Amino acid sequence: MNNVALYLLPLFIGFLLDLAIGDPHWFPHPIRLIGWLIARCETVCRTVFPKTKKGEYAGGICLTVFVLCVCFAVPSFILWLAYQIHFVLAIVIETIMCYQILAVKALETESMKVFRELDRGDLEAAKQKVSMIVGRDTENLTEEGIIKAAVETVAENTSDGTVAPMLFMAIGGAPLGFLYKAVNTMDSMIGYRNDRYLYFGRFAARLDDAFNFIPARLAAVLMIGAAFLLRLDAKNAVRIFSRDRFNHASPNSAQTESVCAGALDVQLAGDACYFGKLYPKKTIGDDIRPIIKQDIILANRLLYGTAWLTLLLCLLGMGLVRWLI
Repeated sequence: MNNVALYLLPLFIGFLLDLAIGDPHWFPHPIRLIGWLIARCETVCRTVFPKTKKGEYAGGICLTVFVLCVCFAVPSFILWLAYQIHFVLAIVIETIMCYQILAVKALETESMKVFRELDRGDLEAAKQKVSMIVGRDTENLTEEGIIKAAVETVAENTSDGTVAPMLFMAIGGAPLGFLYKAVNTMDSMIGYRNDRYLYFGRFAARLDDAFNFIPARLAAVLMIGAAFLLRLDAKNAVRIFSRDRFNHASPNSAQTESVCAGALDVQLAGDACYFGKLYPKKTIGDDIRPIIKQDIILANRLLYGTAWLTLLLCLLGMGLVRWLI
């Protein structure tokens, strides 16, 4: 039983560290290193592979495989080396790794920057802040559009930045957590359906869909539980989830967005501009009431409620599995 506790300790303390201090910009972050590695590999692959559809697709596969191998092997080697020295050192290092993989506090911090600018009435500043956390064009967004973008980002990243990495870390520790973050980072950097990445980023994008398939759906269920505990509209969350969970180009993104829209009684998604081009998108949820800036706060409460439920599930579930085997 002691071994079970030691196995789960880095995830538990890492979670608490994330809630306490978030992601200070001055602190070196491994995800930035992963981003740098992806960018360097893209330059090399585009030089080596032919500039054809098949060549770009092959280059994207090569990049993906190499980045995944590095991102799993490096933390695995560091932890192996630490265990050779002392198990306490290894636990401390893995705790720091788990903390750096999570993004609960950072997501709240960045989205609340948008809220504060809206609260001051500075629409231009709010556009600038929301542009830091969304991929869409923000120059022409209305106040409603800014709020929707922030709420959607919190809802979607409740899975990507919280539930999914916690599940992977519970199963395979920090190395598997970094493997997941590498997949997620590649999708955010090269997984676009534009002229530059349509073929080069296709493999990474599909791999991200596969990695998030189960976590996104589990995150939606846990978010419904959080909505119930927070006394939001859990009944409507279930209804909108059942109806609108596939109203997105991604098979996973609308899972948590639909729950959030239902719990808040608002309508999310709809048409959006990317790289200067308008893309028609389905709406998620019913327009029961106008969306307001306070909904950013409610979305973050859902984020935190879902995160705590996920931690409880990971600790109890993996603790039971480890104890049984």
